[in-house]
Amino acid sequence: MHPYRTHTCGELRAEHAGSEVRLSGWVHRKRDHGGLLFVDVRDHYGLTQVVIDESSDLFKAIEDTRPESVITVTGNVVKRSAETTNPDLPTGEVELVVESFHLESAADVLPMQVAGNEDYSDEMRLTHRYLDLRRESVHANIVLRSNVIASIRTRMVAQGFLEMQTPILTASSPEGARDYLVPSRQHPGKFYALPQAPQQFKQLLMVSGFDKYFQIAPCFRDEDARADRSPGEFYQLDYEMAFCTQDEVFEAIEPVLHGIFEEFGGGKDVTPFPFPRIAYKESMLKYGSDKPDLRNPLIITDVTEHFAGGGFGLFASNIEKGSVVRAIPATGAAGRSRSFFDKLNSWARDEGMGGLGYIIYNADGTTKGPIAKNLDADRVAAIKAQAGASDGDAVFFVCQKESIAAKYAGFSRDKICDELDIREDGRFKFCWIVDYPMYEMDEETGKLEFSHNPFSMPQGGLEALLSGDPLEVLAYQYDIVCNGIELSSGAIRNHLPEIMYKAFEIAGYSNDVVEKEFGGMLSAFKFGAPPHGGSAPGIDRMVMMLADEPNIREVIAFPMNQQAQDLLMNAPAPANPDQLKELQLKLAPPPKIET
Repeated sequence: MHPYRTHTCGELRAEHAGSEVRLSGWVHRKRDHGGLLFVDVRDHYGLTQVVIDESSDLFKAIEDTRPESVITVTGNVVKRSAETTNPDLPTGEVELVVESFHLESAADVLPMQVAGNEDYSDEMRLTHRYLDLRRESVHANIVLRSNVIASIRTRMVAQGFLEMQTPILTASSPEGARDYLVPSRQHPGKFYALPQAPQQFKQLLMVSGFDKYFQIAPCFRDEDARADRSPGEFYQLDYEMAFCTQDEVFEAIEPVLHGIFEEFGGGKDVTPFPFPRIAYKESMLKYGSDKPDLRNPLIITDVTEHFAGGGFGLFASNIEKGSVVRAIPATGAAGRSRSFFDKLNSWARDEGMGGLGYIIYNADGTTKGPIAKNLDADRVAAIKAQAGASDGDAVFFVCQKESIAAKYAGFSRDKICDELDIREDGRFKFCWIVDYPMYEMDEETGKLEFSHNPFSMPQGGLEALLSGDPLEVLAYQYDIVCNGIELSSGAIRNHLPEIMYKAFEIAGYSNDVVEKEFGGMLSAFKFGAPPHGGSAPGIDRMVMMLADEPNIREVIAFPMNQQAQDLLMNAPAPANPDQLKELQLKLAPPPKIET
């Protein structure tokens, strides 16, 4: 017999009754039923109930064994009686009567319980992550993650993509976030950078003659944590294709994403492909965001013209100063109490909007609200038609400068949807956001900046950069969005040196800077580069959505806390003097804080 187990703790069934078996695992829970001691033994695969009578010489040893100790038990499998069968447990028809017992590893008193559903602080959970990972839901999330990645690999290889690895120690690159730097012992005073993404390397692979590349790529960015973003490091499905159009990039990844969400989505409906494509400008108008949650049926419209020069003086005067008015319909809200509208107004003030104006369109065809009283009937009717409202609905309004109005209208759209409880449940709704502007203006400095990805091909090529208003130039840039969460950014790449020089020149980078920062890729492009493009959906975010978890830490085996600290391994930690000496580094004193 195997020294540790003949079966796993999730394997035994009624047909094993009468067999002598051996199990090893953790003591999950113990129950003393007056002369009979029941112990649930747990391993990666499941849980089996074992039982021992107080007349056994082993009773005392098992009784004294603490929860989460590792044990090996041998005995006979017996069927449980009908009244003691546990239908919620795969092994619930049987139990193991203990004949021999060995304590493999004794557990100390636990700082947190594995059995049960008690909530613990993030600090407790991350400090003792090895215990937290034993808990059923967290353990299942990590298994889900493994299965998702395995399925992704299968699907990508089936399409002819080669899995390839790119360097972890590389050069710093201005890609929008702070780099993690690694000092070089062999080159004092010089530093490697951990890659924010394999962006340049995957493009170089296309220049090197490979046709389709992918990897489950680790990426490192020194940025703050959010619920859907892990600080420090994350993983993405990085892929790139040569000689491809934007449509072909979409056609390659849509079956993969659809298949993954259908396979692991628990039966939720998944948008069939091809996924809807929404231009950036349209998305900002209709949804107030470039990450629209299409489960929300409310559509924002521009109703500026109906308020311009009208009787509602506040909006009319703001429009003269350059503001716009966005309308958000509220389906069925006319029947809501006054407190519904007051609550939304209070929320809007707390968000810095100054409140939410509204018109109520009653079921009997009458209207009410401060705006309706001060606006002529034709304008009130025109707003109703423009907003797609009906009798029984209400319409809310945001009046601000255009960029702010889009953001606030988007916030309001989501808030109103949730207050009305009309967001579709049980669905994964995908869309592409396309036609991003190549540049945007920094409102504080007045400087042109890349709005999305500096390596993107402008629509219209070099001619568009030479002859047009830079703020009107669109790029072959796109995001894939699901349920309001951005899974990936991507682009058809700029593979022509002359376009790259000009694109960066418009953003304020000289040729010397471009050659210094991107010299390797630029040099490669001068020796024949194919048109190419790709994208990189986030693994962590996908698994978070599939596991229906609110925080990305729940699907990462060993995550950092909100302050980018590893509480289990005590990282980051000071380097010892010998390490600093070997690297020829000296720590500067911390900056003085003026009081």
